[in-house]
Amino acid sequence: MTTYKMKTRCWHQPGDLELDFAERWEVCQCRMQGHSTPQLNDAQIEHALANPIEAPTLAELAAGKRKVAIIFDDISRPTPIGDLLPAILRELAKAGIRDSAIRLICALGCHGAHTYQDFAAKLGTAVLKRFPVYNHNIYENCVDVGTTSQGTVLRVNAEVMSCDLKIGVGSVITHPQTGFGGGGKIILPGVSEISSIEAYHRLEFEAKDAGRGHTIGMAKYADNPMAKDFTEAARLAGLDFKIDCIVNGAGQVCALFCGDPEKEHREAIRYAVKHYATEAIPQSDIAVVNTYSKENEAMIGLIIGITLLAQKGGSLVLIMDCPTGQVVHYLLGSFGEISRGRLFQTIDFDIPWVKKTIIVCPQFEHATAEWIALPRTTWVHKWDEALAILQTDYPGGARVAVVPDGTVQYIPV
Repeated sequence: MTTYKMKTRCWHQPGDLELDFAERWEVCQCRMQGHSTPQLNDAQIEHALANPIEAPTLAELAAGKRKVAIIFDDISRPTPIGDLLPAILRELAKAGIRDSAIRLICALGCHGAHTYQDFAAKLGTAVLKRFPVYNHNIYENCVDVGTTSQGTVLRVNAEVMSCDLKIGVGSVITHPQTGFGGGGKIILPGVSEISSIEAYHRLEFEAKDAGRGHTIGMAKYADNPMAKDFTEAARLAGLDFKIDCIVNGAGQVCALFCGDPEKEHREAIRYAVKHYATEAIPQSDIAVVNTYSKENEAMIGLIIGITLLAQKGGSLVLIMDCPTGQVVHYLLGSFGEISRGRLFQTIDFDIPWVKKTIIVCPQFEHATAEWIALPRTTWVHKWDEALAILQTDYPGGARVAVVPDGTVQYIPV
């Protein structure tokens, strides 16, 4: 047997997952270009904050402010907020901002509310003792802030809008709709009301209906209508300063972009396009896709697996291992046979070259299986079960592409 180790369980019970493969198979690791980029140290984080992109420093922006909102992305993203906060707080302290003026608000979008354990994992318990930390509520306590040029009526978290300094903290990683995350996404969908988020998501369908489907998808950003919408939303909401991370193969911050929300985001994307790019393994028979950075949105990993098999056709294995289960999504999720999110769509279309899909998921949930319902899919609890199926299907040789983190990697087309 040949054994590979994959990072798993980003936030809860992190560790390594060992995957064994038959000796007769040719196994190739399919890494992104920036997989081994070194983690930033504290001094490098401080330097990035002290030298923002086309913006005053945080200390300069904070001067004379009374209420500060630090808006951070949720546990479906790898951003280690707790590692970044000390430097952010030092900048605020330079301007005389007291702890009592600061609150942290989780930009959940349509994802389920976080528990104490989630916040502790993301922020650290010391932060929870020191500051109030709030979940965003997509159904209540949002206020009108304007309308985007594409017609999205924007309603944003009232607590955020009550603050005279708004700081966003997140990551620029690939996204299956907006091309890349980060930037103004911290506002829309992050801390926006459900109807605003629905209108924003409908831009994808409108683009496809208008024959502009090519503007939507992994790493497709330049003419993306959803990216345009969230960029305008951040402007309307008055987001003052944005901090965006780039992560390496271990989910560590390896580059940091800070400053003007639009301009830093543009710079971060220029970096991310190359950093997350992954070279395809030609003529793959089997694609094994691990999910790490966005482990509770593991279905994103299907995209790179499907692409890897397009040349020859074969079997797709998705590793979906998140101790807390897959994300609750109020807009896109399933809540019963007749109770569905406003934009729920089953992933049940046939992909002829994907001969079989195996999903390795120790935390099987029927609601998730209703969402991911590709034909010829088998759900198993352990890798050994998946391996037994593959060995039966490929008794001779096989070329296997192993993707360490299919939730952030992409294959340039």
